[in-house]
Amino acid sequence: VGVGASVIPGVRIGAWSVVGAGAAVIRDVAPGSTVAGVPARSLGERRSP
Repeated sequence: VGVGASVIPGVRIGAWSVVGAGAAVIRDVAPGSTVAGVPARSLGERRSP
């Protein structure tokens, strides 16, 4: 989770996900997803190591 990101209470961040700096996460983030922006939007997916 990047610096200054806000996550609404009750929202789940999936394993291996990346949340960009300053993002406002208002919905659950799927495992392996990359999100950024206000509101946070999906930028893609990644594989677990």
